Amino acid sequence: MKRCFLLVVWIVMLAGCASRPPPVTVSPSTWRQVDREIIAASQNATEQASHFARDALQEWLDLVRQRTESDFIPWFSRYRTRKWMSIKVSWYQMGADEDKEEVVDRLALYLQQQYRKRVLVPVARQTDPVRIRERTTRFYVWLLGELLAKIPLRHGVPPEQFERRLAGIPAITLAPPANQDASLQQLIRTERLDRLPAYRALGIRIREAPAMVVLWSEDAGITSVARQTSRQLTAELATSSVAGAVSAMIGQAAGTVLSLGVIGVTELLREHERPEREAQLRKSLNTAFDQEWREWISSRDHGVMAAGSLPGR
Repeated sequence: MKRCFLLVVWIVMLAGCASRPPPVTVSPSTWRQVDREIIAASQNATEQASHFARDALQEWLDLVRQRTESDFIPWFSRYRTRKWMSIKVSWYQMGADEDKEEVVDRLALYLQQQYRKRVLVPVARQTDPVRIRERTTRFYVWLLGELLAKIPLRHGVPPEQFERRLAGIPAITLAPPANQDASLQQLIRTERLDRLPAYRALGIRIREAPAMVVLWSEDAGITSVARQTSRQLTAELATSSVAGAVSAMIGQAAGTVLSLGVIGVTELLREHERPEREAQLRKSLNTAFDQEWREWISSRDHGVMAAGSLPGR
């Protein structure tokens, strides 16, 4: 009886092996077509991600412009602000040993800090270029996965063979010291990008990449505009008296010393000059906005598309 049972099992196993379909052989020409479509899918996903990034970055820039117009420019051009900056310049000059560049740098840093406080930080509560870069990457990876899923169906390629093909395509390849790699298959199949070691290493490299220009949300602020404005203010104040304002803080004697060789501050602070100051600052900021836009869009080292077209990187 036992022998009969074993014989039946053996026969069933043979029948199963005989009924299993042979492995599908994919021709070289089909694989070449598949590879071309993988490349096309990556290009398509990159293009769509670029549109996504541009729209998101434009939204951020619009918010920055609105906040600049409603908060920073009125603050910068009002009488009390100019008076306070004149006091700060005087303090800087006292400790700068007649080094004009040091005075310019310190006032520029103050303006940068004010711009960051009044504009960039409030806007960043809604969005900023760094978060746009992360969202763009996630959108790119999701869309690429959707496009790639259609390729094996069109060409009758078995899923397991297609997965092996994707596993052989590098998506992230980082040289020392990171030495981290990830395949295209790992990239699109991972549930969370931030858990992929190669992606985390790529993010660190992007953040540490030297910027071609100062990136406002990652650095001190509007550096070029701040320095330009600082130079203008220090030049104006070189022919203006701040003795009255300083005397209230450090005493009449020191204020009198500071007033030697300069003339009244009232001309600098007259309210009728405000529209001209605002127009000049607005023009400088618009130029800086345009430069910042181009840098965030075009830089493959640290821009919003820095991690948005990973295969072949």
